[in-house]
Amino acid sequence: MKRINRILLAVGCGLLLLLSWLTVITARSDAQKQAELLAQADAYIQDEIYIRALPLLEEAAGYDAKHTIEAEEALKNVYLHLIGQSGYSTKYTNLLSKQMGRKDADPAVFAEAAEYYLEASKESEAFAVLRDGIAKTGSEELTELYEDVRYQYKVSSYTYQDVTAACNGAIPVELDGYWGLASASGSLVIPCEYDQISTYSNGQAIVRKGAVISGVDSSNNRVALFHGEADSFSNFNENRLGLKTSEGWVVANGTFGTGGLLLEELGMYSDGCAAAKLDGKWGVLGADGQEWVIPPEYDGIVQDELGRCWAQDAVFVRQDGQVLLLVDGEPVGEPYEDARPFADGWAAVKKNGKWGFIDTQGTVMLDYQFEDALSFGQHLAAVKQGRNWGYISLRGELVIEPIFLEARSFSQGSAAVRTADGWKFITLLEYEGGTGL
Repeated sequence: MKRINRILLAVGCGLLLLLSWLTVITARSDAQKQAELLAQADAYIQDEIYIRALPLLEEAAGYDAKHTIEAEEALKNVYLHLIGQSGYSTKYTNLLSKQMGRKDADPAVFAEAAEYYLEASKESEAFAVLRDGIAKTGSEELTELYEDVRYQYKVSSYTYQDVTAACNGAIPVELDGYWGLASASGSLVIPCEYDQISTYSNGQAIVRKGAVISGVDSSNNRVALFHGEADSFSNFNENRLGLKTSEGWVVANGTFGTGGLLLEELGMYSDGCAAAKLDGKWGVLGADGQEWVIPPEYDGIVQDELGRCWAQDAVFVRQDGQVLLLVDGEPVGEPYEDARPFADGWAAVKKNGKWGFIDTQGTVMLDYQFEDALSFGQHLAAVKQGRNWGYISLRGELVIEPIFLEARSFSQGSAAVRTADGWKFITLLEYEGGTGL
């Protein structure tokens, strides 16, 4: 029995040795075949006979052996030489996808794919490749390339006389003296036919034509009517707006039901709060229109272009010629000369005549260096340098040159900018495909 076991063991070892030998021979054979095919293909390439080199390289790249990557690189080069002919663009991008799909994919392959797509004006594919490459490899080079190209933009053909600021993917715009509503990229949604229009929220905007105040949907159908009398209204958000009646400002909902305190001024609701003035002093009012989040004891409340003041449980108040930061109702940091409400984590603040950026702890994130600034929107902030406006990144780098007379914050990849011809819209190429970080 022991002898039989020894015989079986010897046979097994022999088979393993034979299998190993055959594997080595096969591997060597595949590598040799690749080398021969590459040499033959190279001769054709030297003579620029790419169509003859093509099948040789495709065969060489089909082996899983020593020269596979070399064969693939040569094959991609041939595809590029034939790219104008039918089918070769697809073959090239399919090979790139195969290389990028490998567990140990080289960051250079992602960069190559991104640059190809950018040159072909396929920006959405380029940015998708870069984001995937950064997530997969953590490459600093890919991150730098992404930062270099992500701020390229196109200018829309839409032109308006005035705009406010974007909110919930739409922006009030003025044309020929009347107001309407455009998408964040500038295309008109509600025609410019109203004396006043609010921001869009809960499926409607509030409009005024003459003395009639109503709510309209995105197709400009009336969905609500105010039966009382009011001279004006604040922007509409979170199913809340302010109505200015003959007695003062009151809080109303989207169907014009009113309630709460009678106020002297009322801003736009955001995060459940709005700036409000009572008995000559400003505070921050809660959603019910009755309870004060910040008591009315200040000279003013800092608001943005739309009337928003509250974000990240923080607000800037004006008192005795200074601007103070309150977080959860408590003072934080030092006084400022001016400020903008928080957005995207940071707020623009002014000190010693220059603007910089802080977080809610009062920590300076970007130094005071700008003539003017808005808070961030979608990782970009509008800043003024000299007489014109451009945009900086969260790194503080000027990524869109200051060539605009005025600028608004980004929303859904687009921003309104004022040029010599009027207000236009710029859209980051990254967002043309509907995606972005």
